[in-house]
Amino acid sequence: MPSSSATRITSFALNSVGNILASMFCFAVVDALAKTVALKYPANEVTFFRMLFGLVPAVAMCCRGRRSLIERLANIDIRGQTARALTLLGASALFFAGLPYVPLGEAVALAYSETLIVILLAPLLLRERWTISGTSAALVGFCGVLLVARPGGGQSSWLGPAFLLLSAFFGALSIVQIKRIKPADDSATTVLFFTLVGTVITGLTLVFNWRTPSLGSLLIMALLGVFATAGQILMTIAFRQADAGKLAPYNYTSLIWAALFGYVIWGETIQPLSLIGIALIVGSAITVAVGRKDEEGPLA
Repeated sequence: MPSSSATRITSFALNSVGNILASMFCFAVVDALAKTVALKYPANEVTFFRMLFGLVPAVAMCCRGRRSLIERLANIDIRGQTARALTLLGASALFFAGLPYVPLGEAVALAYSETLIVILLAPLLLRERWTISGTSAALVGFCGVLLVARPGGGQSSWLGPAFLLLSAFFGALSIVQIKRIKPADDSATTVLFFTLVGTVITGLTLVFNWRTPSLGSLLIMALLGVFATAGQILMTIAFRQADAGKLAPYNYTSLIWAALFGYVIWGETIQPLSLIGIALIVGSAITVAVGRKDEEGPLA
């Protein structure tokens, strides 16, 4: 192979790794910002502002493509996109609801168990075959989940872990659902539709649960929305440049950032048993992702 071709391939691979690392940093920033405001405001309100302020980069992303914004929305797979948007919206809201109760690093680790739940759902909803390796990895990963949540001890309340595991379940449903969406809907259209639906639905819930945010909190939630959509865009670009399985190990660098942010901002530390559990979750999820070419990356 000519050296120039090898150089281009190497540069392409480095770009994809750089994009996924930047994406994971953005998602970790989102988690830290979300925890900051989730301690003061209802989860539905935090989710609303995450969606509202995420509309600008989402629209900008769609306007850069070959198709116009109107053309995208006119030919969208309404049924498939709606199901995907609702499940992912549930995952986001439940994650924000669980953040105040659990250290940030552990919260992110529990949310990442969605990859393991996909293994259980895919044969039921997508008619994929069970595999010994996938099932074994899932069982090991769920042992890690138990170590992080620690029934009967460790967590002062089951409420946080319960919210986060439900978030992972809805996140897994959204991953399964995205495989059902018509191929004509690209990632930019999917991100925009999700953000639009999320803004409308969470906006309606503000009638029942609202606390007027301060200017500083509003700025934090604006940054949350921008970083969340930026992370989705960077992740989309990365997964177009390289196979998801090859990028899977880099997905979990957000755990490092989350643990660091949790320690610096709130003085949170992760207990030894939780560290073992996180290692089992991450190791199992990477094993599964590397073995599945079409595995989706995480979404904020």
